[in-house]
Amino acid sequence: MSVGLPEMLVILAIIVLIFGANRLPDIGRGIGKGIRNFKAATKENADNETKS
Repeated sequence: MSVGLPEMLVILAIIVLIFGANRLPDIGRGIGKGIRNFKAATKENADNETKS
């Protein structure tokens, strides 16, 4: 099962209705920070395992 363009547009419309267009940049920024922190933590963990 794949998610196509129509499904993505429906999901985006629901998100805009729930959170409002003004909050979307804040939500995106928060998700981006979370992803960066996760990548940094996994890289740090991998570096510590190779040193051991």
